[in-house]
Amino acid sequence: MPTTSPGYSITIRAEAPSAIGATADLAAAVTAAGGSLTALDVVESGPALIVVDVTCNAADGAHADQVTASISALPGVTVRKVSDRTFLLHLGGKLEVVPKVPLKHRDDLSRAYTPGVARVCLAIAKNPADARRLTIKRNTVAVVTDGSAVLGLGDIGPAAALPVMEGKAALFKQFAGVDAWPVVLDTQDVDLIVEIVRCLAPQYGGINLEDIAAPRCFEIERRLRALLDIPVFHDDQHGTAIVVLAALTNALRVVGKKPQDVRVVVSGVGAAGRAIIQLLAQQGFTDIIGCDRHGTVRPDNPDLDEFRRWIADNTNPRGARGTLAEMIVGADVFIGVSAPNLLTGADVATMASNSIVFALANPDPEVDPFAAGQHAAIVATGRSDYPNQINNVLAFPGFFRGMLDAGAHEITDECLLAAATAIADCVSPDQLNANYIVPSVFDPAVAPAVAAAVRAAVTPRGREEAG
Repeated sequence: MPTTSPGYSITIRAEAPSAIGATADLAAAVTAAGGSLTALDVVESGPALIVVDVTCNAADGAHADQVTASISALPGVTVRKVSDRTFLLHLGGKLEVVPKVPLKHRDDLSRAYTPGVARVCLAIAKNPADARRLTIKRNTVAVVTDGSAVLGLGDIGPAAALPVMEGKAALFKQFAGVDAWPVVLDTQDVDLIVEIVRCLAPQYGGINLEDIAAPRCFEIERRLRALLDIPVFHDDQHGTAIVVLAALTNALRVVGKKPQDVRVVVSGVGAAGRAIIQLLAQQGFTDIIGCDRHGTVRPDNPDLDEFRRWIADNTNPRGARGTLAEMIVGADVFIGVSAPNLLTGADVATMASNSIVFALANPDPEVDPFAAGQHAAIVATGRSDYPNQINNVLAFPGFFRGMLDAGAHEITDECLLAAATAIADCVSPDQLNANYIVPSVFDPAVAPAVAAAVRAAVTPRGREEAG
């Protein structure tokens, strides 16, 4: 039976005979095809016919077609229309601009716009720092992408990346009150991206780089951090690393192991993998092995770029060599940020006792979560339909909230570690178990806790307030 998801929710408008049991037959047809019925509404009724909206979740597009065919096959039933509820949600985009001040009469206009606005412009020209106090800069983040590494979809371009950037902006606002706006760039030239963002930066209080392929993303982030006096954060790297460390901190508490005593194997050494490895090393993990599609990353690998060279020089202390499946034999922790179906349940069975598996490739993880759960003590994924979802929304809204509130721009390892600790500590000891190692993304305590931790890490005043 396929696993259904709200991401493939459809509404089928069907015309059926108005006989006893007609709606029950429609519901049974959905169930027979493996769909999950969520609503059944009669929208028209007559002496001979009824029109029913049948809403259900499917597993994917092909499965949605199967559910529709199952309803169409009922005697006397005609399908009028099928609506994809995910596409309906995106119609016209997910964002709008709403004024924060009243514009109801002449006096309002005189203050918000001309002539009064000229006085504010001159004040900022005299003291540019006032832009943070007197404009949207104090609470606005640019979500910047070139569309080259979108979700698990790859290089699909800036226009196709825009729905993700809109969603990111909506999450900023929903969870931390941060006003964010998509900036999608039709270029993959590093110099041009850096220059465009530099020119746009006066408007924004922070830059969130998103879905930019490695190794280009590393260079862009490094150069922008050197150029700008606002925080520059690549969420695919640092947001992922923060939440992985938070989840792993709690997972180790559950199984009774310590960072310095475990062997960690990381599959995938791109943006996310490299950041995870670096942050784990900062937290005291000493036995980490990074693997790419060829196996272990070692100093003698040919064609290492400078970013993989760091991994080769700072991991794998025992000099192990081999495939990913060979490396997880005896390992305590597996973290996958790579590709689907790289391992089997039998591979997980070779890990150490009380093993931890984070299979985060999305939507299809490195190992089937059910198969991994037959052998591992704790399993986490990037999906919302399994326990322990590793979701960056736990990190980036609160992280930027803290940076913006502190007026800080330098992102240090201390900031990242503080955010991870705050997320981990949002799971109380009486809540903590193998199926609940990270808080819910809807837990209202998370973003404020992360923001407070970040403020404390970046400012003396924040540290005093936290103490």
